[in-house]
Amino acid sequence: MSVVKINAISVPPHAQERFEERFRGRGGAVEKTPGFEWFELLRPIEGTDQYLVYTRWESEEAYRSWEGSQDFARAHQGGGDELAPAASDSHHLWSYEVIESSAPDRP
Repeated sequence: MSVVKINAISVPPHAQERFEERFRGRGGAVEKTPGFEWFELLRPIEGTDQYLVYTRWESEEAYRSWEGSQDFARAHQGGGDELAPAASDSHHLWSYEVIESSAPDRP
């Protein structure tokens, strides 16, 4: 059963462009991680300053393996002096099990 991890990160307006740059410039190591299924960075449109970082994993064990890896540490160490504190002090990690999923029918 797949698991989803959603990291809700508050980013003040003045740091949002830099925050998005950080993700555009990421090395992509997560995509090579065994058990990784999906990644999305969701930008807030209105009513909040929280970005959502959505990842999907084939199991909790696969996520834990990524979380304990050197690639994870490298991916989460930077962001610059202005960005890192703004993001790290106000975030929440939510965990979900996927119990139903669908995709469009494609011929």
